[in-house]
Amino acid sequence: MSSISGQNIIMNGRSSRASSCGEIFTWNEISEIHKVRNGIYQRNGKLISLLTDFGKINPCYPDFHGETANTIFYTGAGRRGDQKLDSFNRAMFNAADSAHAVPLFNKLSVGRWEFLGFWRVLEGKYIFDEARQRMVWKFKLERQFKQKNAAGRRSSRKSFQTRGEERNLEIID
Repeated sequence: MSSISGQNIIMNGRSSRASSCGEIFTWNEISEIHKVRNGIYQRNGKLISLLTDFGKINPCYPDFHGETANTIFYTGAGRRGDQKLDSFNRAMFNAADSAHAVPLFNKLSVGRWEFLGFWRVLEGKYIFDEARQRMVWKFKLERQFKQKNAAGRRSSRKSFQTRGEERNLEIID
């Protein structure tokens, strides 16, 4: 069973240990949280998790970092033609309103996904993508840091259950 509730991620699949940005997961592990192949996973209007490949595998979604690695400009849902304000893109706006952070995973290759930490949607804009000649939603994401770890570095942590054992995902700056 898997679910996300508040600050907890409950997921099956790995032994108990701390995880940090850059850790590699299989699709089977990611799919316990992100139940669909679409980049935006939402339930009843609530954003659950995000996938990206920064346009390297799927060029119709050219996500990119902003001025720092702690900012990402994320392309909304809709592969062809002008993107619409559908349930996926609405969930991104709902996440901006609620200010809750969600896990983001980067596809490196078939079956290999990198955990990029927990990100919050700050805003969304409807812009013209000149390279693809279409209107797209572009959402500004910000990496979330919630606390300082034992070494005094900023970090954010979420817990989940794997085969009855607790495991933590932690972002360390």
